[in-house]
Amino acid sequence: MKKLYWGGMKKIYVTVVAVILVVVAAMLIAPTDYAVKRQVVINKPDTVVFSYLKLLKNQDEFSVWARMDPAMKKSYAGEDGTVGFISAWESDDENVGSGEQEIMAIEEGKRIDYELRFIKPYEAAGKAYMEIYPLSADSTRVTWGFEGQMPRPMNIMLLFLDMERQMAPALEDGLNNLKNKLQG
Repeated sequence: MKKLYWGGMKKIYVTVVAVILVVVAAMLIAPTDYAVKRQVVINKPDTVVFSYLKLLKNQDEFSVWARMDPAMKKSYAGEDGTVGFISAWESDDENVGSGEQEIMAIEEGKRIDYELRFIKPYEAAGKAYMEIYPLSADSTRVTWGFEGQMPRPMNIMLLFLDMERQMAPALEDGLNNLKNKLQG
């Protein structure tokens, strides 16, 4: 009887150790970083496009996420279009949640860097940017990108979440909204 008991326990121990080893291996193999970006060409001069993008409040007019909940509460701190300006949101819609976005750096006429800080439904932080490149006197390429990290062991989720597939449609829709707004 004791031998039978030990044999059953041994199988359980081996199974638990095997599961732990698989999880550790997945954690070590899985990436910890992700990046998604999309581009659009807008038939406007780069100065017009950059002047519009520099104002973070303008994202409310083209961002898919800002449009998801018309009842969301918005608040702002600082001077829009300058480093340190913060746009915060709070929504009861779990797809929107609550958080804030801060302008972290501005390379005049070229790039704006943001930090995103999500509070609900989960806490996380990431980086975003808008970059422009003049193609001609009346044509500008706009790149909108997001970058983030998932620390170990949470990075295992990146094996199952396709961040590209999840975020790319919203970026594309937002950029098309931006194009329509500016080309009006």
